[in-house]
Amino acid sequence: MPVAVLPTHLLGNPTWVPVVDSYGDWVRVLLPSRPNRSTGWVHTGSGVDWGQTNYKIYVSLRLHRMSIHKGGRRIGTWPVATGAPNTPTPVGRTFVMASVDTGHGYGVPVLPLGTHSPTMSHFGGGPATIGLHGWPHGSGVFGHSVSNGCVRVPQSALPVMRRVPLGTVVTITR
Repeated sequence: MPVAVLPTHLLGNPTWVPVVDSYGDWVRVLLPSRPNRSTGWVHTGSGVDWGQTNYKIYVSLRLHRMSIHKGGRRIGTWPVATGAPNTPTPVGRTFVMASVDTGHGYGVPVLPLGTHSPTMSHFGGGPATIGLHGWPHGSGVFGHSVSNGCVRVPQSALPVMRRVPLGTVVTITR
């Protein structure tokens, strides 16, 4: 029988994963692994830490829009750039896996998600993790499908993104 353990830290951040189902002393959580939208069961009696978030992030690929909600209220919406046809942004439910400063000029924070490119196995030295990040190279990309799968956001979204807790659910729709 296969077994696995979640690391205590991912990309230098504590590992927080959303609970999507429960059964008795077990909870099913989203995993930051391939295939995208993978889940696993965790026994709640095994030293699990618990938290809450009332944030949610929604990305519409068709509208090229991202909105962040807190407590059911939209606190911001922005035009975004999404994956190009050959490197699409994957759809479905995922989560904020980490908050990092990559040092590559994408702004702070970069929010790596628990999902990966459907067309690339590696990118930038890593496993082609999809993320939400700033784009300081001009606003002409917003409203278009031009990225390698990440969601590029305007600099004005970054202060709100800094407040989003790890483990926050992100829903990406067509």
